[in-house]
Order: sequence, then structure tokens, then C-alpha cells
Amino acid sequence: MNDTSPGATPYPDRLRNFEKNSRNLSAAQPAVMKAFWELHTTAVADGALDTKTKELIALAISVATRCDDCIAHHTYDALAAGATRDEIADALGVAILMGGGTSVVYATHAIEALEQFAERTRE
Repeated sequence: MNDTSPGATPYPDRLRNFEKNSRNLSAAQPAVMKAFWELHTTAVADGALDTKTKELIALAISVATRCDDCIAHHTYDALAAGATRDEIADALGVAILMGGGTSVVYATHAIEALEQFAERTRE
């Protein structure tokens, strides 16, 4: 069972676990995962929307769909793309609008992820 309560697994560790498990899945399903990662790369590449905006959208969807590993991944990538705390908070507001009360809970997970990634970059 996956414990999704805040603090269960630090988000930087959650991201590392996802990346490790993704490599294992890629070994088991190389064609599927190659296609998925190509889609991912293409989808978040600069286009009419820049990468930062696309990562903020992905983070909001992660919250609305209640995926903690996705929250870890897209919080990290949004920060790496230059998103600010205020921009992330704004995206979380949209996620709450679209996902309702449960998205409030997962938005707090995203805030926790933001704090943990920010703390790691300060160290």
C-alpha cells in the first residue's frame, strides 16, 4: 500500500524512487517506456507554451488526479524550469478549483514537496 500522507516519504526520495523504478520498468518494457519518455520530452518542450508553464499544468493535473509521485516529479521539474513559489501556488489554486476538496489535501502535498526541494537546493 502506498502511504500518501505528507511526511511518509520525503519528496526528493520519492522522486529518486520513481526514477529508479522507472528504469526497472524501462528494462522490462523498453519499447513502451522509450515511447512514453519521448512523448514526455516532446510534450514539455517549449512551443506555444513554454516548459515552465507546461510543468505548472502537469503539477496541477498531478494534484487533481492525486498522484504523489507525479507531484514530486513535476514540482521538481517546475522549479528546474524556473517556476517561482507564487507561480506554483497559483497553479495549485487551479488544481483545487478543478479537483475539489480532495485536491486541497494533495495541494498541501505539493507545498511540502516545494519546501523539501527548496531546502535541498539551499543546502
